[in-house]
Amino acid sequence: MSQDIVVTAAMLAIGDELLSGRTKDKNIGHLADLLTLSGIDLKEVRIVADDEEAIVEALNALRGKYDYVFTSGGIGPTHDDITADAISKAFGVPCEYDEAAMTLLAEMYRRREMEFTEARQRMARMPRGAAHIANPVSTAPGFIIGNVHVMAGVPQVFQAMVDNVLPTLRTGTPVLSLAIACPYGEGEIGTPLTAIQKAHPETSIGSYPRYIGQKFSTEIVVRGRSQAAIDAAGAEVQAMIDAIRQRKDIAENHSAEA
Repeated sequence: MSQDIVVTAAMLAIGDELLSGRTKDKNIGHLADLLTLSGIDLKEVRIVADDEEAIVEALNALRGKYDYVFTSGGIGPTHDDITADAISKAFGVPCEYDEAAMTLLAEMYRRREMEFTEARQRMARMPRGAAHIANPVSTAPGFIIGNVHVMAGVPQVFQAMVDNVLPTLRTGTPVLSLAIACPYGEGEIGTPLTAIQKAHPETSIGSYPRYIGQKFSTEIVVRGRSQAAIDAAGAEVQAMIDAIRQRKDIAENHSAEA
């Protein structure tokens, strides 16, 4: 039997506007979806302000813990775009104007007949030794240093950069899932579901309550890297639901006879 390969990742979303609520993040869910499909487990997400020390602290914590770290935001042309500086500081290298990035941007602004201003040149700054992440939307590249992938915050650009990054990553055994509709609330299934989880440690069983009208129900999702393990746990979950239904039917019949 082949051994499951687990590859882990974290995301660091950067920006005061995310924490204030002014901007609603669209990048976390997009990245999570694509990593799951690629067999990479997104294990942690942090959101930090445009504060150099906060970025450095969060990045150093994440990059030493997970195989990959993905950042979004803070690599634009304005004064509060400090991600490149913070990541350079985290890695202990200078933040400098990248010659290839300067050329890309200069040519793009020339084609558009726009001035390549000092502010726009800031988008060519990155840690010394970083590699580019291509940006087919607006040209200004993201960058890779160590296991950290630094990308723009604008969703359209972020998504295009992710598409370019994913084929270069080491991937693991994909996580499979099985969703089971349960007509009973968590209060009724909690104890037997806990026993099922303990009996199937190679799976992860989640319960997601729903309330429609005046009735509680639950969606139960069994996740794992082995289809056989998922099927075995799923069969026990379905048996639990059937047992509860049978018990309720007996109770209702007794009540009607009385």
